[in-house]
Order: sequence, then structure tokens, then C-alpha cells
Amino acid sequence: MVKVGEDVHLSCQLMQTKDVLQITWQKDLPEGKKNIATYSEHFGQTVNDGFQGKLEFIDAGLENCSIVIRKVMEQDEGCYLCLFNTFPDGSLTGRTCLHLYELHEPILQIRESNSSEETVVSCSATGRPAPTVTLNVPQQDLYFSNSSTVSVTNTNATVTVTTTAVLSGFHGNDTQVGCAARLLSVPEIQVFKMIPAVNQSSDDDHTLIRTRIPAVVIVCVAVVITVIIFLLNHKHKNRCSKPLNSQEMEQTRQSTPEE
Repeated sequence: MVKVGEDVHLSCQLMQTKDVLQITWQKDLPEGKKNIATYSEHFGQTVNDGFQGKLEFIDAGLENCSIVIRKVMEQDEGCYLCLFNTFPDGSLTGRTCLHLYELHEPILQIRESNSSEETVVSCSATGRPAPTVTLNVPQQDLYFSNSSTVSVTNTNATVTVTTTAVLSGFHGNDTQVGCAARLLSVPEIQVFKMIPAVNQSSDDDHTLIRTRIPAVVIVCVAVVITVIIFLLNHKHKNRCSKPLNSQEMEQTRQSTPEE
């Protein structure tokens, strides 16, 4: 088991005394076995095309041979073989398989519930293969309920697992909640967050705000209506005070009866 992006060392040791001519490293691919590196006393160390810069010898010998694969990625996963080519017995083969894992730090989120004695806690962790996500709380008088877990497979073959639960049993004290992400035999990753104590004055402030909101809305509406009435009156006054043109004056003169 190797974490994505780390280096991996592969070692092969011959436990019998044999006349070894060459050691060959191979990778087992779906289309067949492919030689990736060889070592012999005559030709020395050879890394084949496609693996140069990726693979290096760290201990080269005819009875003990080790290589390192740098910054392993998904395409490096699979089984590797080392062949001790002996005379006259032929090849003696050892085999090891490389499995990659990926585990990122969990993301712990806390949001308020409709009840002052409950809080919704959610934790997400991304890994490959799918990690196990667990919520925990040290206080004995607190408990999780209505727990649910959702898994989503990402385009890079990782899986994001999200566990959500309702934390109940608050008594107005600071509360620490934690989340642990586990993956096979890999050491778990934990994160913690603190839920602050419920402040009564805060509740009173919220109540006061809810009480004042309707009054503020009424005042705002009244101001808007007053402004609209003022603008309409001002517009009407300007229209009435507008001077008459010559045609309007002539029409007014004709409509006025002579004495």
C-alpha cells in the first residue's frame, strides 16, 4: 500500500545459491508482461524506454536487487515481477503487487438546527478507495441521531463520502465535535471543531430583531408612499404653472365672453 505521489521501493532477494546471469524487472500488464529494467555484471543497469526518470536502481546485485519508482500515480498501480535468470535452471521469479491509496483531510461543517438543543453536523472525506467517515463527540451526555451517509464517485476515481447527523443534548456549554476518516490499514485523519455555548443574550437579541423588523418595514413603506405623493404633486404643480403659448392664449381669449 502506497500513498499517491510517494516513492515506492521494490526489493527482490534470491534465497538460494545459484549462478545468476541477469536480473530482469517486469510489469504485469493486461496485454502481457513488459520488461522495465535489467541488471547484469556485463551490461550493468538498464532502464527501458518509458520508465527512464521514473524508475531507478538503488541496490543492484545478482542476489539482491532493489528499485524505486518515483512519485507513483494511478498508471503505476499493478503487479511487478523480478526474474533471476540462472544457469542452468532458468528463471526464478518473485512477484509483488502495488496498490495505491489516497486520503485527504476531512471537512467538518456545523450548522444550526430549528431547535436550540440540536445542531446539524456534517463531515466529508475524499479518498481512494472509499474512506470510512465517523463523527464523534467526547461529552457523554451528547449523542448523534438521524445519521445518514452519501457517497459520490469523482472523475479521478476518488470517492467523496459525506456523513451527516443531528447532535442533541446541549446544556449551554462549549462542545467539541470531531470527525475521523479511515482507509484500510492507513492511519486515520482526524479534525475537530468547537461549538460555542449558547448565549441567552444572543437569543434575546434575535427576538428583538424579529420584533423590530415589521416596524422597520412599515416605516419604509410609509416613506416610499410619501415620496411618491410628493413627486406626483410636484409634477402636477409644474404642469399648471407652465406658461401658455400664443395659440393657447388666442383660444382662451376667444372663449372669454366680451362685455
